[in-house]
Amino acid sequence: MERGYGMVKYVIRRVLLMLMVFMIIISMCFVLVKLLPDKPAEQFGKDQQLIEMRREALGYNKPLIEQYWIFIQRSLIGGDWGVSETLYTGKDVWEVFMSKMPATVMVNVYTMIFAVPLGLLFGIYAALKKNKWQDHFISTAVMIFVSVPSYVYAFLVQWLLCFKLQWFPFQMKSGYDYFSWDMFVSVVPAVLSLGFGTVAGLTRYVRAELTEVLTSDFLLLARTKGLSRSQTTVRHALRNAMVPVFPMILGEFIGIMSGSLIIEQIFGILGVGPLYVSSINSTPPDYNFFLLLTAFYTLIGLVSGIVVDISYSFIDPRIRMGSKK
Repeated sequence: MERGYGMVKYVIRRVLLMLMVFMIIISMCFVLVKLLPDKPAEQFGKDQQLIEMRREALGYNKPLIEQYWIFIQRSLIGGDWGVSETLYTGKDVWEVFMSKMPATVMVNVYTMIFAVPLGLLFGIYAALKKNKWQDHFISTAVMIFVSVPSYVYAFLVQWLLCFKLQWFPFQMKSGYDYFSWDMFVSVVPAVLSLGFGTVAGLTRYVRAELTEVLTSDFLLLARTKGLSRSQTTVRHALRNAMVPVFPMILGEFIGIMSGSLIIEQIFGILGVGPLYVSSINSTPPDYNFFLLLTAFYTLIGLVSGIVVDISYSFIDPRIRMGSKK
């Protein structure tokens, strides 16, 4: 009972801290947007009367604090993010955002399906071959792959697999048939570009956790009781090493969505990433899209961290979150 109460307190504290950080970031973005020239009103022509009418309709003539309060009530609480001013003129921002979400989720799901098995396999193999040439080779490769940004992989994949070998198309297939074979083939280059770094990060994490477990006292005790190396590894080492790994995988899946922003732009994936870039680069910028997508990517980063922390307590009963010890 006491542990459950401590867990509830911990979750509430983390959620409140997350919301506070979220509000600080989104508030800063709102203020910075309002400090920019009022281009959305000026795009309706040089007629000053028309511009003033549009400014009044958009609420630009109201004090900044009043505009901020309206934004909190309408967007953050009411879920009404307004309409697009430039990219999809007159269309509801939230509806356009949700129509782009499936493509982003699809790419990230395929990336995790590709990265998780390989990361686990390489990490386990490197730990079992600790200090041997296989371990050194994998560790060196991991260091290289972790250090390279995903957009560099994107350019290399495009050059080798799409241009030289012509195995895959340069851009994602258009349309909404996300489960067709042609669609899957068209997103493979993007999946590889996102997956290489994820595989390397997961490999390093699994190797570190399993190496620590393999050298622990309870595993030595299991060996002295007559269990073989393979038995102790499968029955005890892997089970204990995977405890911190699975929350990390869950957090990686949530967090990787923010990393796909540039990759989606490079490979022409009609997801949330290009929408975010276009909202900034459009003339004039589409501020409603910018604020919604900023809130989305900020929330992803914050949620991924808190999900990892909270999930530890459900997977590992030894963890006592919220306790004073």
